Amino acid sequence: MKLLHLGDLHIGKSVNDYSMIEDQRYILDQILDIGAKREVDGILIAGDVFDKSVPSEEAVRVFDRFLCQLAERGMKAFIISGNHDSDERLHFGSGLFASHGIYIASKYEGALSKHTILDEHGPLHIYLLPFVKASQVRHFFPDQEIDSYDKAVRTVVGHANIDESQRNILVAHQFVAGRSGEVELAGSENGAVQHVGAVEKIGADCFDAFDYVALGHIHSPQRVAGDRVRYSGSPLKYSLSEISNEKSVPVISFGKKGELEVELVPLKPLRDMRHLKGKMDQILLKENILSPEDYIYVTLTDESPVSDAMAIVRQHYPNAMKIDYDNSRTREREDFDGARSAREKSFRELISDFYQMMYGREISGEEAEIMMEVAGEAGVADETH
Repeated sequence: MKLLHLGDLHIGKSVNDYSMIEDQRYILDQILDIGAKREVDGILIAGDVFDKSVPSEEAVRVFDRFLCQLAERGMKAFIISGNHDSDERLHFGSGLFASHGIYIASKYEGALSKHTILDEHGPLHIYLLPFVKASQVRHFFPDQEIDSYDKAVRTVVGHANIDESQRNILVAHQFVAGRSGEVELAGSENGAVQHVGAVEKIGADCFDAFDYVALGHIHSPQRVAGDRVRYSGSPLKYSLSEISNEKSVPVISFGKKGELEVELVPLKPLRDMRHLKGKMDQILLKENILSPEDYIYVTLTDESPVSDAMAIVRQHYPNAMKIDYDNSRTREREDFDGARSAREKSFRELISDFYQMMYGREISGEEAEIMMEVAGEAGVADETH
């Protein structure tokens, strides 16, 4: 039995106002070809199918086309919702889809959704766990203490009556960490995961009953607990933090109980995402201009701002997304430890430091009073401090 693991498609996403629809359609076609060449029996899609809870008409058409092609090629699909998806919208038509081998679990209803497929080694059970929060699980198990994501998922799995003597797969969309607790964060989930910290984190040992856990939620492809628990990562680069990622899709071959092989098949995007750094004249040297249609982030090291920098860069790289600077002035700003100052200084002192950094002089008493008055009216500071 061979299954292909996908996650975090984010269909309909825009990056720096560039629509990724064409790139997504291209990479989904490539994934279909990979599945066909490797004679894959089914595809696991671990959430964040769409980028928004109300996807655009174009995004829906792209996913509809993908599902139709899966069905035409005889590949089954096992799909869950992620935190970006709308439960109701992703659920639409799921009854009809199921008759064509497309199974969707978009909302936790008190039990894990389970589907069984057969091969020469017997049954292979695929459990689908859509993105859940502790409050959703507490609704079904009011007598249990569920105050974290970890306890919520352990409760769900503990009530699933899983036969560990047979082969079991789980598809989930959560922040799962291995024994080291280290997960490489990237993409649109980066800030959210860092913000909630340990509250959202789930221990990988929660899934010891499963032979393979297909995870979504983190955009960097990586193993969490050996080959058995894995993030596929997003199929495309969606942020500067993902530029060094080598995007791929895991193809998992299941033998008899305990036998599992994972092949990481590289993905080649329509346009890559790259980071160029240097002075403007260096970046625009003819010999340095490679793959001009790629999505480009530029960091200029010129000490003085370059007039109309983006317009100049786009003459050579029409899909340039963003320009920033790395020079003595920006490094001086980075040396300012805002977090430490926020803890140790008053709001008035922070305003004074910021003014000095931006304008190179002390803020006047009148200016400081105006800033404090505005901050007080906005509710972000006590006017007396």
